[in-house]
Amino acid sequence: MAARILHRLRHALSGEGGREEPAGGGGEAEDCPESSELEDDTEGLSTRLSGTLSFTSHEDEEEEEGDGASEELEEPPQAPGAAAGTEDGGRCWGEWVSAAERPGGSLLTRQLQELWRRSRGSLAPQRLLFEVTSASVVSERSSKYVLYTIYLIRSGQFDKAPATIARRYSDFEQLNRRLRCRFSCDMASVAFPRKRLRRNFTAETIAKRSRAFEQFLSHLHSIDEIRRSPEFLEFFFLPDLQAAQRLTCTGMYREALATWANAHRLQDRLGVCNSGRFLLTLAGLAVCHQELDQLSEAHACCEQALQLLEAQGSHPLLGPFLQAHVHLAWKVGKDKRHSEARLQDLREAGLPLQQQPSLKECLIKEPLE
Repeated sequence: MAARILHRLRHALSGEGGREEPAGGGGEAEDCPESSELEDDTEGLSTRLSGTLSFTSHEDEEEEEGDGASEELEEPPQAPGAAAGTEDGGRCWGEWVSAAERPGGSLLTRQLQELWRRSRGSLAPQRLLFEVTSASVVSERSSKYVLYTIYLIRSGQFDKAPATIARRYSDFEQLNRRLRCRFSCDMASVAFPRKRLRRNFTAETIAKRSRAFEQFLSHLHSIDEIRRSPEFLEFFFLPDLQAAQRLTCTGMYREALATWANAHRLQDRLGVCNSGRFLLTLAGLAVCHQELDQLSEAHACCEQALQLLEAQGSHPLLGPFLQAHVHLAWKVGKDKRHSEARLQDLREAGLPLQQQPSLKECLIKEPLE
């Protein structure tokens, strides 16, 4: 539709110029100011339409080299002027109009559909969202602070059990300090809410800080090096691992199980399911499930750990996991031959399995700092 209007404007203007030429007494007729303005506007409008309808980045232009209609739209059409009535000028506009009238649908509709398709494919969705769900004022004997509860939510997915952390302002401040010491360049553009001397416990301050912490964590997670750094990762799950280890050591297995499970979800959301911390988390889950007589769940945790250890010839937890898996497989009636064969390979390699600590002993002795 826009192409037709522009085409008619161009011919109307050139026609008026042709009728006024004889009245000028022979020589070249000068364009009137109104005509010049219209021509300028037409050129600007066509350029704007070309840019709007194109919707392509440099990458997309390379992919669409063979698409004639797209190539014509990516370059603004020639402005009507002295050469507007020439064959080249008419052919340029004619091709543009004919492209819009090709069978198979409107060019504008196809361009908008293409924009939608590309926007969905090119805009990288935020893989992890950080949402402060609650904030509570905690009063202790010698201090008073606000505890922020934060959910880690995978974008576009439904999580049955949330991965949560509870942190206070000083925890965020410590993370900010550690990251600025190590990643000074990357952290230069990261904003952090400043400390206040008064009015720290008003609803307005807590609401503003909640939003600021969400943005702070989202910004950190968007930077590759920071997202993979121990400082950033351990901010989320190390406190849970330490608490779960203490609970396991004191025999509070049900409470420990819930904490190990949350640490498992946190590491899963953060995408660090191949680390030593994750194997330790699986060991904690297996031990607590076994102590609570949930043998099928304990067996599943051992199987998941052994899958991660499949390609590793030696690991401090490999022997304990294999022994626990054989024992649990026998209890629940599952196949244990593969684990027995791997244990035999370790014996032949000279590993003293009789002196190996159990999975629970490894869990208790593991230093978590």
